[in-house]
Amino acid sequence: MIMVTKTIFLKKKKFPKATLLTGLPGVGLVGKITVDYMLKQFKCEKIAEIISDSFPPSVYTKDAIIKLIKDEIYAFKSQGQSFLFLSGPVQPSLDFRTGSAQEHYEFAHEIVATAKKLGVKRIITLAGINIGDKRLAESPKVISAATNEKLLKEFAKVGAVPGKKEGLISGAAGLILGLAESERVEGVCLMGETNARLVYGDHGAAKKLIEILVKKYGFKVELASIEKEVKHIEDAFKQLAKQFEEIEEKPSEDGPTYIR
Repeated sequence: MIMVTKTIFLKKKKFPKATLLTGLPGVGLVGKITVDYMLKQFKCEKIAEIISDSFPPSVYTKDAIIKLIKDEIYAFKSQGQSFLFLSGPVQPSLDFRTGSAQEHYEFAHEIVATAKKLGVKRIITLAGINIGDKRLAESPKVISAATNEKLLKEFAKVGAVPGKKEGLISGAAGLILGLAESERVEGVCLMGETNARLVYGDHGAAKKLIEILVKKYGFKVELASIEKEVKHIEDAFKQLAKQFEEIEEKPSEDGPTYIR
């Protein structure tokens, strides 16, 4: 059997000049939290499902009924413009002990091909960027990288900061845009600053991404729920910072730690 990623279309529709926003699991779960939160806010229509043998070899069950693990595409219209959202629990593994680079390219190629079939002209991938322990003390910024200068300037106007001169974007958030550019579909990656150790998610970074998108596209989003999660995280950061200070101030019981 040939291993592939496959899109199952549930609705036969086209969305001319649509914008696709992707939010799959990654650093700090920033992109996933962002898209999932917006999907809860909007009345969206599920139009496609994506299955892949690059996903974990498992199924999930609900009320003892077995279902394949899948990502999903939803459609939403705002102010006369069409938006599509790619959401889901998985993307191909970056651990090459369990996966391969080929799986990433095959998955990303299928996403781009599906986007083109649906009429997408712009792709926005949402992700996190690890800034380590600086995240414990600083409010996160949104860093951008795009397939052209025009898009960088466009998103800079709403608060996204163009990234450093050189860097790497791993996984679907980067590869989808690289392949999309070769297919004449423009794109931008918006990355919320986070800490890679926040495995349960960084709602503060996700909130910054949502605010950028609201400024850019005028989405009507209620932020009260996510602000509660942000407060929990910020309180935890303060507690961690306090513990670090106490450790630094406490003299060592063993005396000087320099090497003789």
